[in-house]
Parts: sequence; structure tokens; C-alpha cells
Amino acid sequence: MMPMPAASRPYHHGDLRSALLATAERTLREKGVAALSLRELAREIGVSHAAPGRHFKDKRALLNALALTGYDRLAQTLDAADDPALPLQPRLNELARAYLRFSIDNAALLELMYARKHEPDAAEQMAAGIDSTIGSLDRVLADAQKRGEIIEGDPEHLTLLMGATLHGLASMTAAGMLTPEAAFGSVDELVHHLLHGLKPR
Repeated sequence: MMPMPAASRPYHHGDLRSALLATAERTLREKGVAALSLRELAREIGVSHAAPGRHFKDKRALLNALALTGYDRLAQTLDAADDPALPLQPRLNELARAYLRFSIDNAALLELMYARKHEPDAAEQMAAGIDSTIGSLDRVLADAQKRGEIIEGDPEHLTLLMGATLHGLASMTAAGMLTPEAAFGSVDELVHHLLHGLKPR
């Protein structure tokens, strides 16, 4: 079979896998996970319907890979936002804003990321992806414990509590219960209450 002319190829240097993931993410964002199909992606990219099979054996494999790219991007986002030179509360504020921004900009992808972690054939990779994203919070809280700025205890448990709080805020925003402006406006107060509690002092 003759190769497609270079001008008509929607991807470069034969990087079909990246093209499939990028097109799949756009479909996920615009139409939802049910609309994803390897055959439809192949048609949209302009390759044979069998071509995606060289990279993804089925839709499940595609979704797992898409979720893992999301974890990579989230980890990069949080790492870029983390400034060890900041005092604890402003440092956590910046991390919280970065997570919230990612979750608002990538709501469908984030939902997929959390949905894939229970699949047996992807459990180990998803666990590594989750570890890479919570690593920023783990580092901040472990450092704060060493300096006596927060209570002692299992830093992983404290990270889970903070992560659940941030994800709750993100989920409420994605569901339309909060506007993005209101969510970002509440970050500083949310982090303050996490650090100091609600009880009057």
C-alpha cells in the first residue's frame, strides 16, 4: 500500500501513538468516554482501522494510556507550582491552585484518571501515576513535620486528607456547584482551615 502523502498526515514522523492520544483526549473532552472508539479515531486521523492496534490492543488499553498521560501532566503541573522557598501556607496555596486549575481545565480527563485505577491490568501503573502526583504534597507535609509546623503522624494519611479536600473542591466546581472564580477565591481560606482547624482559639 502506498504511504499517505506527508502533507495529508495529521501527525509527524510516524508518531501515531501520540496522535491517537491527542485525538482521544479531544474526543473525551468534547463528547465523553462513551464516544471513544479506536476505529473512529483511526478514521479521524486518516489511517487504516487496523493501524491503532499496533499501539493499543483495545479501547481499555487506550483509556489506560490516556489516564497515565493525565497523571504525567498533573505531576508536572504540581512540580512546577511547588516552591520550597515559600512558607508553608503560601506553598500549599500554590499547590492547591495548581491542582484546581488542572482539574477545571481537564475535568473529563481527571475523572478518567481516577476511574482507571481499579482495573487489574493497569493497577500497578495507575498506582505509580498517583504516587507521582501526590509526591508534591507528601514532600511539603513531610518537610513541615520536620520543622514542627504541623502535627506528627503518618504523612501519607495527612496527604490523603488534604488531597480529598482539594478534590472535593474541584469536583464541586466541575459539577457547577461553584464557579471557578469562587473556587479559586476560597483556596486560601480552605488551606488556612486545614492547617489551623475550625475551632476558635
